[in-house]
Amino acid sequence: MPCGDKVRSLADFVGSTSQMIRFVKGCDCRKVIVGTEIGIIHRLAKENPDKVFIPASTRAICINMKKITLEKVYRSLRDGVYRVEVPREIAEKVKKAIENTFRVLGREPPWLRR
Repeated sequence: MPCGDKVRSLADFVGSTSQMIRFVKGCDCRKVIVGTEIGIIHRLAKENPDKVFIPASTRAICINMKKITLEKVYRSLRDGVYRVEVPREIAEKVKKAIENTFRVLGREPPWLRR
């Protein structure tokens, strides 16, 4: 579940997964509180062995993310399986939300680039 503005305003950094990883690599902090899905902590610790990572919540586990494997991603791309279809009205709302996320991050969505 996304956090509200009050929580984000307390954070030193808010961004995508790859942005969080870059931020942690570049910061001179020794301890980092991680306020997202705890699966990222393993990668952060592996890439930053000199830092300590503390989950904001040990219950921040996305069961659906745990179902995704490289083999399934490869098979999906190779064979066109695991296709997800959503109603057009929902797809439009999601597209707007993603575009807003890009704007907040100061980026242009790839599908709008020329």
